[in-house]
Amino acid sequence: MENTPAQTHRKIIHIDMDAFYASVEQRDNPEYRGKPLVVGGPPEGRGGVVATASYEARKFGIRSAMSSKQALQLCPHALFVRPRFAAYKEVSQKIREIFGRYTDLIEPLSLDEAYLDVTSDKLNIGSAIEIAQQIKQAIKNELQLTASAGVSINKFVAKIASDINKPDGLKFIGPSAIESFMEKLPVEKFFGVGKVTAQKMKNMGLHTGDDLKKLTEAELTKHFGKVGRFYFNIVRGIDNREVQPHRETKSLAAEDTFAYDLTTIEEMEAELDKIAITVCNRLQNYQLKGRTITLKIKYSDFKQITRNQSFPAGLNDLETISITAKKLLAATEPEDKRVRLLGISLSNFAEITIKQKEEKSTDQLRLFPF
Repeated sequence: MENTPAQTHRKIIHIDMDAFYASVEQRDNPEYRGKPLVVGGPPEGRGGVVATASYEARKFGIRSAMSSKQALQLCPHALFVRPRFAAYKEVSQKIREIFGRYTDLIEPLSLDEAYLDVTSDKLNIGSAIEIAQQIKQAIKNELQLTASAGVSINKFVAKIASDINKPDGLKFIGPSAIESFMEKLPVEKFFGVGKVTAQKMKNMGLHTGDDLKKLTEAELTKHFGKVGRFYFNIVRGIDNREVQPHRETKSLAAEDTFAYDLTTIEEMEAELDKIAITVCNRLQNYQLKGRTITLKIKYSDFKQITRNQSFPAGLNDLETISITAKKLLAATEPEDKRVRLLGISLSNFAEITIKQKEEKSTDQLRLFPF
């Protein structure tokens, strides 16, 4: 007898801490509470990058990967504090311990978010919604922080769901609701679709998942390249990726292949800021510092180059990584070039751990893994 669909569905939870760095700072420093707080480099001098911002700051339009100078312009009375990654890592480990009470199938994406597969949970609770509620409550009771959770049958939908009712939200999207949910979803809400790609879609008359669904896989691939297959699958709720417990240990590098070619320095630098934040997170996770920063660029004709800069001492701070990557980019004279991939890696570690032996393949920030 064939299994019914209900028997084959996974139970996936995506947990995303709410404004994690800023929330930890506000928890530990009462004077920051209720105020627009920016965690990142200072806006003075060459200017830093926003790692995250409190919800009070987000009301002014401040967001992750924005320049600190721009953040100050949006909110002149914002408070700026440098990241304390050691503190965030300690909290992250406690959050991971809470996850571990329910399942060993935990895939950390960064210090503040992770996928959990609770298809079979340790406490035999059976309900992914109940498990998500218990995890959120434990985080609140034990750490005085809030998290948002998305629950569904696959990773993609669970991740989108976790963002719907932020902060302190919980959203379940069940099997029978996925297709109708994806059909109504605006294209800019699709994970991995940036402003420019969204505008390209709208120029083509594609405003929602339902619009994307009307195009064949071949048509989507023609307009968007390989990512077209991703769109074809996801609007139908198809995502067969498994939760990978050891994903975090693959690399101390990050790269992103874009849905369309980047043509302006502003676009390239904005993407480098995002990638730098991920690299910095991973370095902090491993408590490593790298002496060499390498920039990887792949152009529209698939020609690939790398540029690197070495330092006398190891580093793992966001500001240096971001600024160095941009300097390396500028040295390639990117004007009038079409870039399809950017990546940043750190090597020549100042501290050696046994995990380095596993760090051979680049753990890419691939938003389109099909």
